[in-house]
Amino acid sequence: MTGTGTTTVEAAVAGTAPRDAVARVERLHRGRRIRFAAVCLGLALVALAALLLSLAVGDIDVPLPDVWAVLTGGGDPGSRFVVHELRLPRALLALVVGCCFGLSGAVFQALLRNPLASPDVIGVTSGAGAAAVLSSMAFGLSGLALSGGALVGALAAGTLIYLLAWRGGVGRFVLIGIGVGTGLVSLRSYLMTRAEVTEAQNAFLWLTGSLNGRSWTQLWPLLGCVAVLLPLTLAASRGLGALQLGDEAAAGLGARVERSRLALLACATALVGVGTAAAGPIGFVAFVCPPVARRLLPGHGAALVPSALTGAALVCLADFVAQHLLPHTQLPVGVVTSIVGAPYLLWLLARANRVGRGG
Repeated sequence: MTGTGTTTVEAAVAGTAPRDAVARVERLHRGRRIRFAAVCLGLALVALAALLLSLAVGDIDVPLPDVWAVLTGGGDPGSRFVVHELRLPRALLALVVGCCFGLSGAVFQALLRNPLASPDVIGVTSGAGAAAVLSSMAFGLSGLALSGGALVGALAAGTLIYLLAWRGGVGRFVLIGIGVGTGLVSLRSYLMTRAEVTEAQNAFLWLTGSLNGRSWTQLWPLLGCVAVLLPLTLAASRGLGALQLGDEAAAGLGARVERSRLALLACATALVGVGTAAAGPIGFVAFVCPPVARRLLPGHGAALVPSALTGAALVCLADFVAQHLLPHTQLPVGVVTSIVGAPYLLWLLARANRVGRGG
């Protein structure tokens, strides 16, 4: 009887251990989901606060209750004109463009496994800028036609980089991207030196990244493109976790490596293209936002949605600073984002040198 009782107790203890392990894993996953939801909610609230601040503050201040009344279909005619016609398109454009850049940067950095691999660095944004300058100065395009040229340039640059780096590994992709980007910057500079002073000045303002003068005309095409690209990017990202392990490991797990990589690169490049077409190449947003999101959510991989929300909040806040918080002047939003991003780039390069690695 004693032996049988001991055996029963040991079996009960052995059966309890797996259940405890499963419960701990479930608690861990639940905690991660709660933190993910909390971070996303917090970032969304920051973006919403930046939106309301942009709508309320200006040469003519509009109280927040009046802003809310306009957004819900009411308000007096003066408030409706100021909020709905003058400020809302620009503020919404800032949010959507920031979302595009933040999501695209997260995809590039996760896919290429390098914190320097943002579209600003590897030539995609340079392709959009060079195509826009060429479209303006050689063909006299402006408005939506100029935006279309920028989109085509981004897609062409991304395609060229992919073809040159095909089957060369992610490190080769980054190096070739930097080389292509440098060549496109040189082409852009040459075109600007051959242009009239007024044309060069306008091109320089666009290349800085600016939301000045943006209206519903620029917003609606952007919203249409994002409505298609956002779900496509999130759907393509289902294979991103395997790709981050390396090509051989991903193939061993059954992932279609080249197909998945091409889909992700195409979506990320298109997001950069439509964002740049709408507001110009706003610098360092795609570069800075993914590391911020990953720091808020350690262990969550690429953190695509938090990166998009971080980009939306950053661009909207930076545009508010550029408009209202600098004395006696208004700057393009790209100047403010560059002030934020350039020190981070220097810190990242210094840190890479200290630890003896490039990313």
